[in-house]
Amino acid sequence: MAFRKLLASLGAGGASVETVLTEVNVVPGGVVQGEVRIQGGSVNQDIEGLSVGLQARVEVEGADSEYKQDIEFTRVRLGGAFELQANAVHAVPFGLEIPWETPVTMIDGQALRGMHIGVTTELAIARAVDSGDLDPINVHPMPAQKAILDAFIQLGFHFKSADMERGHIRGTRQRLPFYQEIEFYAPSQYRGLNEVELSFVADEHAMDVVLEMDKKPGLFSEGSDTYRSFQVGLHDWQGTDWAGYLNQWLSEVGGKRNWF
Repeated sequence: MAFRKLLASLGAGGASVETVLTEVNVVPGGVVQGEVRIQGGSVNQDIEGLSVGLQARVEVEGADSEYKQDIEFTRVRLGGAFELQANAVHAVPFGLEIPWETPVTMIDGQALRGMHIGVTTELAIARAVDSGDLDPINVHPMPAQKAILDAFIQLGFHFKSADMERGHIRGTRQRLPFYQEIEFYAPSQYRGLNEVELSFVADEHAMDVVLEMDKKPGLFSEGSDTYRSFQVGLHDWQGTDWAGYLNQWLSEVGGKRNWF
């Protein structure tokens, strides 16, 4: 599958760049592959650098307001400087690793509203830099993540929303400057519970699964009984009944608070 995006032309008679992704469906820890094609203009030009990266649009909470910010969270330089001949085509293949913490943008083949993650291309020429539009990618859950998501669905939870927020979840292996929250509406059997928020923070070995009920805006109340963080191995998650595990925790918390 090819996904094409044409960058703006670099001045009258200058080069133009097209990025082609061979596959837009990826998973954390995987690789997005593609090719950057630079089309020479009417004159020779010195290309000082070419790079590709991954960018996410995240929410930032200020003192009095919230706003969106584009954050680039990985970048790879493709080769060195070279001279692009007039009317020549210079093609550069690439493989861009997807960080393990990358938020998922798809659940069960359905896109999550508000998730904007994609590949950016940057061409430096004659001391100027041209950045292209975002080439979106679809980030699907890893098997261990899918097991947790499937457990929520099995228990009757319904997806509400998802967002990416700038900040850090303390006590986790987080390295990126932002994290994802996936919110679910609670089913009727959990009387008194409105929703549960879920975050994944993974590396190449395991992931921290962070759950919170009755969350206060902007705070992870780690010391309360409505917060739970546990570790799931990326290769040994199959031995646990995750629906049973989650139901037991929710029932315990609900019983203490007389919710259920």
